[in-house]
Amino acid sequence: MGGSAAISLSLLCLGPKRKVKCYNGYFVNGYVFHTEEYGHGRKTYNSGVCIKGSTSSEFEVDYYGRLEEVIELQYHSEQNRVFLFKCYWYDTTDRGIRVDPHYGLVEINSKARHRNVNDVFVFAKQCQQVYYTYTPSFRKDRSRVDWLSVLKTKPKGRNVIEKDDNEIEECDEADDNNSIEDEDENSD
Repeated sequence: MGGSAAISLSLLCLGPKRKVKCYNGYFVNGYVFHTEEYGHGRKTYNSGVCIKGSTSSEFEVDYYGRLEEVIELQYHSEQNRVFLFKCYWYDTTDRGIRVDPHYGLVEINSKARHRNVNDVFVFAKQCQQVYYTYTPSFRKDRSRVDWLSVLKTKPKGRNVIEKDDNEIEECDEADDNNSIEDEDENSD
C-alpha cells in the first residue's frame, strides 16, 4: 500500500471531527436542495427528497421525505468529507403511500411519518429531488386532504446558489457559507 493511501486510511480510522457544519442548501446530482425552513415562503420548492431503496422482501421501494438539515462531516483531512441529509421521512406502507394503477401517480399521506424515526440520515449523493402538491380534484374531498401527489423533477445543469451572510446557519460553532456545491460535480 502506498504511503499516501496508508495515511488516508489511518486518518479515516480516526473517525470524523467532532464539529460539523450545517448548510441551508446543497447542489448535488444536478439538483439544488434547500432545507424546508430555508425554503419556507419562497417561490420555489427545493426540499422534497426521494431515494431508491429495497426492503427485506427484495422489492425496490422509493422513500419520500423533506429535507430538514444539510450536514457536512469532515474527517481529519480536507479530501475526506461526507455530506448527509437529515430528512423527515413519510411512511411507505399502504397507510402512507399509494400508486394510481392507471396513471402511475404516486401519492403520499403527509400525516403518516415513517416508523423508524431513528433512521433519518442519508448520503446527499443518493438523493433525487421531488415536488409535493395537492391534486386539484382532491381539494373538495375532505377525506383526501392529507394526501399529496409526488412529482419527480429532472436534474438541471450546473447552478450556483447565491450566498448571503445573513442566512448563515451555524451548527456546533461552525462558521461557513449557508450553501455549498458538491466539488465532485464541478470537476470534469
